[in-house]
Amino acid sequence: MRRIISLSFIIAVGLLLSSCQGSENKGNLYKAGMIVEGSIDDNPWNSKGSDGLLAVKKKFKVEIEVIENVKTEEEISKAVSELVNNGVNLIFGHSSTYGESFYELSRNFKDIHFVYFNGNYYNSNLTSMTFNSNAMGFFAGMLASEMSSTNEVGIIAAYQWQPEIEGFYEGVKYQNPNTNVNMEFIYDWNDKEVAINAYQKMKAKGVDVFYPAGDAFNEDIIKQASIDNLYAIGFVTDQFKVEPNTVLTSTVQHVDQLYLLAADMFNKGKLQGQIMSFDFKDDYITLGEYSPNVPKYFQTKLNESIEHYQETGLLPNQY
Repeated sequence: MRRIISLSFIIAVGLLLSSCQGSENKGNLYKAGMIVEGSIDDNPWNSKGSDGLLAVKKKFKVEIEVIENVKTEEEISKAVSELVNNGVNLIFGHSSTYGESFYELSRNFKDIHFVYFNGNYYNSNLTSMTFNSNAMGFFAGMLASEMSSTNEVGIIAAYQWQPEIEGFYEGVKYQNPNTNVNMEFIYDWNDKEVAINAYQKMKAKGVDVFYPAGDAFNEDIIKQASIDNLYAIGFVTDQFKVEPNTVLTSTVQHVDQLYLLAADMFNKGKLQGQIMSFDFKDDYITLGEYSPNVPKYFQTKLNESIEHYQETGLLPNQY
């Protein structure tokens, strides 16, 4: 189950960092670790977590350790114990599913700080770093509605509780009340086959712009949309280069930067047990590169709407 970053990878990273080596970190951070449900190479979300941990290694000159394929409560407990025994004192759980287990474990490992993402559990040594994704869904909805020639757009999400779903619906209706919003839920972050089936159902209904809000299956849907000469909006990472003629833009969550933020606050003794929320206002969510198919006037409109939201906290349908 356990995989420490491979030797060849460490050597490669070491060469990159060799010019930056200096005195060892003198703060509270001794060693950082991460547990992840699948592999760090599984999907864009996991890859960005790995990038964030490597950035922590580079900036703070500390060792890092990754344990993959950690899903069950028993596996989580075993992985955390292993990390602690190996000297890790800042543990990242790269999923919302780790919240409850981390809450229980944080009461037993008082000298360890736990960080996970997009959950509601917190403790004195447990922090949830949460993306407020309603707004990014709203702006994705505006774009989808504007670019649809059939007035049929679709969001394919993993779970109904994802905040970007409501945001997407409201953004679509704000831009064009006559555009119909189709929704499909996979009830799994990783089931690509079910996601493609959902895509095919929507396509049959005339959907011509898709927002695949699941990091494991979004690239598959983007590629299928490209084959069908339809549009898609990227999710989590800037996916413009996946299919430049298909991806209108992407809603990018900079989770790798949150790793650096958490490590810096912990190193300085300032990381508190709380729920921390991040949004466009903090520049931890942005839009990616625009397709040239998106008219310049609408790119300007979206950018100005985002700037207004950053300044006021109000979405376009709220003023």
